[in-house]
Parts: sequence; structure tokens; C-alpha cells
Amino acid sequence: MSSADRGSLLAQPLQRPSAGRITAYLGLFLLGAAVGASGALVQAGWFPGGLLLALAGAAGLFLGGARAAGSRGGAVAPAAGWVVAVVLLTASRPEGDFLFAAGGGSYLFLLGGMAVAVICATLGQGRQPGGGDVRLGK
Repeated sequence: MSSADRGSLLAQPLQRPSAGRITAYLGLFLLGAAVGASGALVQAGWFPGGLLLALAGAAGLFLGGARAAGSRGGAVAPAAGWVVAVVLLTASRPEGDFLFAAGGGSYLFLLGGMAVAVICATLGQGRQPGGGDVRLGK
């Protein structure tokens, strides 16, 4: 089957993910939530080193998830868990307790983490068409 017979990658029907892939994405989601919660504690405890450590940990998880899963979904799943955990931790409680202070470090952690998630999801490997490499003009 030539590449012209297969059609465009976008025109091909989507396949249902396997149970193993769904389990892996769920595990990455929970790992992202754990990294987000631990990063929220570390970033304020040891500024600016804690902030850099928290963002580096998040970037490592997002990019590692994308490489391990072989798709951008591997970066999106832990990023979604990270965002959910961080957003839930930013809400103040009725007792007046809160985890994030209204300082620059907290805002850098929130915005920097979201930027790192977008960058890693963009850099993650997308689906590649099968078959051998073909040079144009040959």
C-alpha cells in the first residue's frame, strides 16, 4: 500500500485507546496532581530555588509522560492533573486558611506551570504515519 492509498493521517478514523493506555493516562493524571500539590508546598518554602525545583519537576513529568506514552496525550494528562490540584489549592477555605500567598512567587508558579504544560504538550511527540522514510523527488 503506497502512501497515496493510505490517505492523510487526519482523514483516518480514530482508534479507541486500549485499557492499558487509559490506565497509563489516569496514572499520569494522578501523578500530575501529586506534583502540583508538592510543588505548591515547595515553591513557597524555599524561594527562588523551590520555585525552580517545582517548575522543573512539573516539566520533567509533562515531557516524560509525552515521551513514555509516545503522544501528546502523555503530556496533557499530567498537566490536567497539575492544573486541577493547583486550582483546588488556590481556593481559600471558610476558616480563612489558604496555601498560596498573594506574592509574586505564587503567581510565577501558577503561570509558569501553565506555560511549561503548554510547551511540553507542544514538544511532545505527535502521531507519526507508519511506513518508511520517503524523500520527495525520488
